[in-house]
Amino acid sequence: MLPLAISDLPVFLRWRGEVAFGETHWEQLVDVADRLIVDSSAWEELHYEKLVGVFERTAVSDIAWARTQQWRVELAGCWPEIREQEIRIRGPRPEATLLRGWLTAQLEREVRPVEPAEALAVRLGGEELQPPPDALSPSDLLSAELDHFGRDRIYEAAVSATLSP
Repeated sequence: MLPLAISDLPVFLRWRGEVAFGETHWEQLVDVADRLIVDSSAWEELHYEKLVGVFERTAVSDIAWARTQQWRVELAGCWPEIREQEIRIRGPRPEATLLRGWLTAQLEREVRPVEPAEALAVRLGGEELQPPPDALSPSDLLSAELDHFGRDRIYEAAVSATLSP
């Protein structure tokens, strides 16, 4: 792959499906990529503890994280009252786990474990929040990730926070 890379152009690696953490081809590709794009919703198990080890090697994007953006904007509008409220998150495991990790990191406190559901939903202090407008299509989400070149420290903090019980 290196002979095909053009000098001074960023190298993006879009990894589809299960990640081959620790395998030779995975390690070599991560080492040449400027940005790694995964979709943790395609994983059988959430391997966020292994993904954290990649953060110092390359910038990482997760399409499951991108799907939570509208919810993060909605919840950010609830600051500062949200600090004291009970928070319940339901939804697909990757998106709900990342949203919980983000809230845990931002609020610097534990948030209840996620509950499985088909769609992402949040309850604050006993009140169900209205879902934000429909998210972008999968191709639009990927295109948006290709516009980012640096590390996303907020995503990294959210992933790291998922490792707490």
